[in-house]
Amino acid sequence: MTVDKDTVAQIAKLARIRLPEDHLAPLAGELNKILGWVEQLSQLETEGVAPMTSVVELRAPQRPDRVTDGDCRDKVVANAPESSDGFFVVPKVVE
Repeated sequence: MTVDKDTVAQIAKLARIRLPEDHLAPLAGELNKILGWVEQLSQLETEGVAPMTSVVELRAPQRPDRVTDGDCRDKVVANAPESSDGFFVVPKVVE
């Protein structure tokens, strides 16, 4: 597949990018080079190669999923400008 100036203009229009006329030909050349590299990838032998999501095979560390209350209420409330009985005190906003 080759890209010409008209195709670049159409792509720019669809992407809502304003391109001056003198930029269309150089961009067509660059897009053709990119497509050439992509076509080269199709020539690679990938039979028997497993798909991968990363080049480094890692597993995310897992921890047990336990529900706790955190047991740090006093530390959290200590940050409040004003508190009462373990709760934040805020100004009344509704009359």
